[in-house]
Amino acid sequence: MHPAELIEQKRNGGEHDPGELEALILGYARDEVPDYQMAAWCMAVYFNGLTSAETDALTDAMIRSGATLDLRAALGRKVVDKHSTGGVGDKTSLAVGPIVAACGVPLGKMSGRGLGHTGGTLDKLESIPGFRVELSTEELVAQLRDVGVAIVGQTADLVPADKKLYALRDVTATVDIVPLIASSIMSKKLAAGAEAIVLDVKVGDGAFMKTLDDARVLATQMHQIGTWAGREVTCLLTDMDQPLGRAVGNALEVEEARDTVRGDGPADLTELVLEACARLLAYSDLGIDAAEGRRRAEAAVADGSALETYERWIRAQGGDPDPAALERAPVQRPVPAPRDGVVTRVGALDVGLAALALGAGRRRKDDPIDHAVGVLCFAKRGDTVLAGDDLAEVHARDDAAAERGAAAVLAAYELGDEAPPERGILLDVVD
Repeated sequence: MHPAELIEQKRNGGEHDPGELEALILGYARDEVPDYQMAAWCMAVYFNGLTSAETDALTDAMIRSGATLDLRAALGRKVVDKHSTGGVGDKTSLAVGPIVAACGVPLGKMSGRGLGHTGGTLDKLESIPGFRVELSTEELVAQLRDVGVAIVGQTADLVPADKKLYALRDVTATVDIVPLIASSIMSKKLAAGAEAIVLDVKVGDGAFMKTLDDARVLATQMHQIGTWAGREVTCLLTDMDQPLGRAVGNALEVEEARDTVRGDGPADLTELVLEACARLLAYSDLGIDAAEGRRRAEAAVADGSALETYERWIRAQGGDPDPAALERAPVQRPVPAPRDGVVTRVGALDVGLAALALGAGRRRKDDPIDHAVGVLCFAKRGDTVLAGDDLAEVHARDDAAAERGAAAVLAAYELGDEAPPERGILLDVVD
């Protein structure tokens, strides 16, 4: 079919032939289909959706638009991966990677940069002096063999159709449609060569998916794509109604991730890290279940081998693992509690936007990042505080920014007289 006929077919609620859908996507990747026609197709998909078969075909076409990695062939071992749908204070991968590697399972991950209130893994890593996020395929394989963990930027020749299509969706209000989200995420994961993947699907105020039901739909779609492609996939649905851990901001999050690898991380972050590690180790060539995987992950943290692997990883990519090397913001402003009470809410989105205003994130893709600034949330949901206690601390470039940031962070907190119902970090699992 001509692209206009495919647009009409989807506009009218029809189903594409897989071969014709593949021709459309590959044609767009080769600049044979113009942006205006793909924009029309995306809008038709936005309103009429894609079937599972169409979503599988779309994912396959995006993978086929570029190169793929076969890490099993290169290493002779199963390589695992972890991906998050994005949130506030989410530095989980920085701790999961070295813990899993310390247990003898290589983790290779291609990550992206942050946009808006959600932080990017590459931005966090680049707050480490000297850290290189760009590695050649040969360097990636060598590092996985020698160290067991590598987190890098996506190469230009990996899934180019997705990169081009996502940029178009971003400016045509067609980002938030589940089949396109799922195929975008999974095409990159599948092309990068991991055989087992844990997907952290965030749910709540600071997440893309606001409700548990919506998150289940996305998780189920991604799980189905992974299963269709012959991969082992688990989706963890996790709470993003409040920031994860204490730290929000690049250098602050790197230090907190290192603390977690050392065994001194916040309870919610530690729980999520260990849960992800347990699932990944159960999928590995070790022949163990998740319960044993968790025991081994806890042991690697306790005996220091996880921290040793973390430091080897950072050095292998040119960085300095010493937390003292991280840049510190010149102004730290406490955010005191206005009264006695119990924290009933810490709005993740509000804290994320406060960090964005400080310079920790970017509003546009070419905005610079200030790696030193951010927020530390000392009080979390359910904590009891007295008037004057520090709810949080703002790290800013100057006094004026610190004052504005402190006001924004205070507005993210709600205090009450009774504790809210307890809720753990893990809300559901799709596997």
